[in-house]
Amino acid sequence: MPVITNIEDLRVLAQRRVPRMFYDYADSGSWTESTYRANEADFDRILLRQRVAVNMEGRSTRTTMIGQDVAMPVAIAPTGLTGMQHADGEILAAKAAKNMGIPFTLSTMSICSLEDVAEATGRHPFWFQLYVMRDRGFIESLIDRAKAAGCSALVLTLDLQILGQRHKDLKNGLSAPPRLTLPNILNMMTKPRWCLGMLGTQRRQFGNIVGHVKGVENMGSLSEWTAKQFDPRLSWKDVEWIKSRWGGKLILKGVQDEEDARLAADSGADAVIVSNHGGRQLDGAPSSISALPHIVDAVGDRIEVHMDGGIRSGQHVLKAVALGARGVYIGRAMLYGLGAMGQAGVEKALEIIRNELDLSMAFCGRTDIRHVDRSILLPPGY
Repeated sequence: MPVITNIEDLRVLAQRRVPRMFYDYADSGSWTESTYRANEADFDRILLRQRVAVNMEGRSTRTTMIGQDVAMPVAIAPTGLTGMQHADGEILAAKAAKNMGIPFTLSTMSICSLEDVAEATGRHPFWFQLYVMRDRGFIESLIDRAKAAGCSALVLTLDLQILGQRHKDLKNGLSAPPRLTLPNILNMMTKPRWCLGMLGTQRRQFGNIVGHVKGVENMGSLSEWTAKQFDPRLSWKDVEWIKSRWGGKLILKGVQDEEDARLAADSGADAVIVSNHGGRQLDGAPSSISALPHIVDAVGDRIEVHMDGGIRSGQHVLKAVALGARGVYIGRAMLYGLGAMGQAGVEKALEIIRNELDLSMAFCGRTDIRHVDRSILLPPGY
C-alpha cells in the first residue's frame, strides 16, 4: 500500500481500481470541462495571509451546519452511483462520515437505498438529496421514506432540470449495472478487487428507484431515466410545496446567481449551496469559489451559505470559510477515497482534509474555525 499524503494520491489509486466508466463518471465534467477544471484551479488564485508569534494551542475545527454540530465545516456531498465506485459505497461513506463526525448526504440516484443506509448505520441521522421528477407521487413517496429513515435534512437540487452532456459517459455507455460488452469485460478484468466486491453484494441498481416506481423493475442507463423523468418545469412554487411536505431542515443546492440566492432566502429554506454541479451542467459557468463571495454579499445573514465544487484539501475548506461559507461539501475527494480503499479510504480523505484545515488555520493565526473571515486572505493581485 503506498503512503497516502493527499487527495491526489487517493485519486491515482482509485483510477487503478475502479472500472473506467465509473471512474470517468466521477472524474469529469460537461462539454469542454472548463468549469470542472476552474472549480479547483480558482482556489489557487486565493492567497492566505501567514501570521507568526501567535499562540496556536487549543485549536478547534468544530462548528455547526444548519444547527447541527459538526467536527469540521465539511459534509459529504450527494453523488450518484456511489455504490458503483465500490460495493455498498453509500453505506461505507455514511459509516465513515458517522465516525468522523460530519454529515453524509445520500443521493436520489444512489445504488444503496435510504433504507439500506439507515439500517447499516444504526439509524444515525443523515441528509437526503432530492431531485424533482415529473412523477409527483414518487417525490411524495421519497420524502416520506426520508422521514421514516430518520433523515435530519433534505437537500433539494435545483440545477438538474435537464441533463448536461458529458462526453465520457456517452462514449463509455454508462449504465448500472454495467453492460457486459467486450470492452467493459476486458476493462473489469483488470479491476479484480472491484469485481470481487460487486460479486459479494446484491446492490447493483438504483436502490431508491427500482421497485419503488411503477413499471420500473430493471434500470437501464442513467441518461435514459433522467431524460424521461427530470422535470424541466421546476419552479419556486415547487420549492414551497416540497418545504411544506418535508417540514424539516431544507437546503437548496445549485445556486450561482445573486438574484436566485435572494429568492432562495425568500423561500424560507435554511441554507443554500453555491454549486455548479461539479462542472457537470453548464460548462462556461463561473467556479463555485469565485461565485461564493457574491452570493454571501447578496443574502447577508438571511440564509446560511454553503458551497461545493473543487474541494480537494483543507486549505480549500479554509478559503471557502474565509469567503463566507458556513460549510462545504466534498464529492470527488470522497469518491477517490472510496474507490481506492472503501470505507478506510473515505476516512483517510476526511483525515487529510481535517489535518490540512487545522494546520492552515493555525498558520493564519486562528485557533477557532468560527473566527475565520476574509482578514486571513491577502488582497487580489498581491
